[in-house]
Amino acid sequence: MWLPCGCASKCVVASLSRRVFRSYFHVLGGRRHNIAAFMPESAGFEGVSDCSALQEFSVSNSESFWAAAARQRLSWISPFHTVQDCDLSRGRIKWFEGGKLNVSGKIIFTSNQLVRPRGSLISPYRQLLEMTCRLGNLLRRHGVKRGDCVTIYMPSCPLAVASMLACARIGAAHNVVFAGFSAEALAERIRDAQSSTVITVNQGVRGGKLTELKKTVDTAVQSCPTVQQVFVAMRTENPVAMTAKDVAMEEEMQKEDVVCEPAAMDSEDVLFLLYTSGSTGKPKGLVHTQAGYLLYAALTHRYVFSYHDGDVFGCVADIGWITGHSYSVYGPLANGGTSVLFESTPIYPDPGRYWEMVQRLKINQFYGAPTAIRLLLKYGNQWVHKYDRSTLKTLGSVGEPINTEAWEWYHTVVGDGRCPVVDTWWQTETGGICITPRPSNPDAEIVPGMAMRPFFGIKPALMDTEGEVLTSNHTSGALCIAQPWPGMARTIHNNHQRFIETYCQPYPGYFFTGDGAYRSKEGYYQITGRLDDVINVSGHRIGTAEIEDVVNQCSQVAESAVIGYSHNIKGEGECNSVNLF
Repeated sequence: MWLPCGCASKCVVASLSRRVFRSYFHVLGGRRHNIAAFMPESAGFEGVSDCSALQEFSVSNSESFWAAAARQRLSWISPFHTVQDCDLSRGRIKWFEGGKLNVSGKIIFTSNQLVRPRGSLISPYRQLLEMTCRLGNLLRRHGVKRGDCVTIYMPSCPLAVASMLACARIGAAHNVVFAGFSAEALAERIRDAQSSTVITVNQGVRGGKLTELKKTVDTAVQSCPTVQQVFVAMRTENPVAMTAKDVAMEEEMQKEDVVCEPAAMDSEDVLFLLYTSGSTGKPKGLVHTQAGYLLYAALTHRYVFSYHDGDVFGCVADIGWITGHSYSVYGPLANGGTSVLFESTPIYPDPGRYWEMVQRLKINQFYGAPTAIRLLLKYGNQWVHKYDRSTLKTLGSVGEPINTEAWEWYHTVVGDGRCPVVDTWWQTETGGICITPRPSNPDAEIVPGMAMRPFFGIKPALMDTEGEVLTSNHTSGALCIAQPWPGMARTIHNNHQRFIETYCQPYPGYFFTGDGAYRSKEGYYQITGRLDDVINVSGHRIGTAEIEDVVNQCSQVAESAVIGYSHNIKGEGECNSVNLF
């Protein structure tokens, strides 16, 4: 099942929990605030009457809050006996110990049929379940076992989602690598993850152009002695040369049973690795585990975006990034949702691409990056007004702070002034959204260009240069988080000491994010940028040392230096200074 050239897929995907909950945001819009209806697990929280009180309770009574949420929201094979065992100063983070579950869960059948409305591919839950099970059985037959790590190098498509879920179903971790990375970058991540199995496609299609993904994999695995097999699916009809390690994935999947027994995984077993740049040249393989990550992705997806059952959620991030993991795949699936996978670019075939998709698929929540918003703003309003966007209810921004001009255009033109804009701050390390204007009480203001409020269970802290907590408002400092939360990364793969040194030692007892922030006189948070030697290009963090390492591999380069500079569209760009022999 593949997407037509350059299109989005409306993938009606699987529920990862037994229960599908109604969204209760409409209750808060009435005359009386009913917080128990808004969030059912809060019914037993004494003194909690609105969103502000619920956030305070979630911080001051962290164990009670997260225990109730985990029991209500996740489908447990065996219940947990310990809510948390965490010590940030030592880098020990454990949630819901004793519990067993499977993230791929029990996939709910829906009656939707497979159709192709103007280039979309609708994949019902039952079909996704069959794909997941067939692929899970195929991986098992080829020796992939619990605890292995499978590298996935694919564009955003239903089969890529099924590949992630198939790994989760049999107990293997997945390592999704953005399908725009070079062979060298891919090889580095395969080697670090020690993957023996890679899943890819023959070609990618983006913005009307073909990319030779299989050839990139062929080059990469030449320097990856651990790789024993490469599963190759056909994204296009163009034939591709196969090697002795290659397996024709779709052909072999048809030989497998449609039933695949899910493995009972411990809450703290590894779910996936995802590599992100740091201030050194080597990317960090951040480790996320099963229960805590899934719970946090589910709650943030539902409450930040006011997701209701039956809504169509449109996150246009690639699955190779954490945003795609949490808000194209796991968050929507955990809530029994409909998720749109986007494989094109914002301006192909024209600058109305997003809004045509909103009209055609009747998207209710749209989640994109400031880079794209700034780009589309320059093409004028006509491309937006050309399409019906009346189904939109919430607009989201992710990846970097959104400037006021772009925020105003997004809100006024795209959202017709009626859709709240949720500017979200979070990282690969956090697993999900940490600071955002919503959820909040219905009359709470939203300030353009500010992430504003911490999510449930998040306690931000600003630190000064002496390592002391800044308690006053109208002040700036290093942004830390004062207590653990279930969605946070547990370690760096094969290098826990680096995890401790990067996130736990700079401010002992606090999680250091690497970002700076300003807290306004009203107590709202605004992200001011990176504090380390990392630049943010189009919402993606790139370590300057990583770029320098690549440049220095050229035999004619004696030394190089990379710095960031302001860019009107991308937020930041990189400037190279090179000395030659």
